[in-house]
Amino acid sequence: MIKTIIIDDEPLARTIIKDYLSKHEDFTIVQECNDGFEGVKAIQQHQPELIFLDIQMPKINGFEMLELIEQPPGVIFTTAFDEYAIKAFDTLAIDYLLKPFSKDRFDKALQKWKDQRHTVEQKTKTETLIDTNSKQPEENLRVVVKTGTKIRIIPVNDIIYFEADDDYVKIHTPEGSYLKKKTMQHFENVLHPSQFVRVHRSYIVSVPQITKIESNDKENHVVVLKNNARIPLSKTGYPKLKSILGL
Repeated sequence: MIKTIIIDDEPLARTIIKDYLSKHEDFTIVQECNDGFEGVKAIQQHQPELIFLDIQMPKINGFEMLELIEQPPGVIFTTAFDEYAIKAFDTLAIDYLLKPFSKDRFDKALQKWKDQRHTVEQKTKTETLIDTNSKQPEENLRVVVKTGTKIRIIPVNDIIYFEADDDYVKIHTPEGSYLKKKTMQHFENVLHPSQFVRVHRSYIVSVPQITKIESNDKENHVVVLKNNARIPLSKTGYPKLKSILGL
């Protein structure tokens, strides 16, 4: 049996998926979830092979939820009309169900997933979708991280700076530091350029957190933040920061 989880905040949508899926005897639904928080826990507990995942949900959206899963299962996305997300799906040839969807459309999506379930290409497409093409408006305002079994939503206004840390990015806040498996380029693309500036290949700083720029010598400069952190400025980061600060 193929273990499946439905993650959608709309009870009617979950009922429809359950009804359509009941006609496929090789699938079993191990849990239904109302939001991404429940979804993360359910995936960790049951290790499903497939999930039906809504994009727009309370607390965290579907893409943010997938970012918290180390090895995401197969996904069939379900969504109300979202032009940006659908363009991303079509570009990468990833299947999705646009609400409201018929049983025939559901069956086709399910069969497509079954045909491609063991292919590396499909997993790569999903990872690419999450990383580069799925930016939702709320992602400009917050970063979702997982520490142990807890999920934390960090408002970007609370972030002091970002620091590259091997395959992760370390997010520094007044309450502590958190790791996120993303790239510095990802955050540079997502965050508002007037609020965050990349001053070095390994650092992005919050502009409101800057107190001063100091010179180590003629060639090297550092930016000093409110928490007294001293961040090196690269040769390209220094003029970029000066421009943003109007210096």
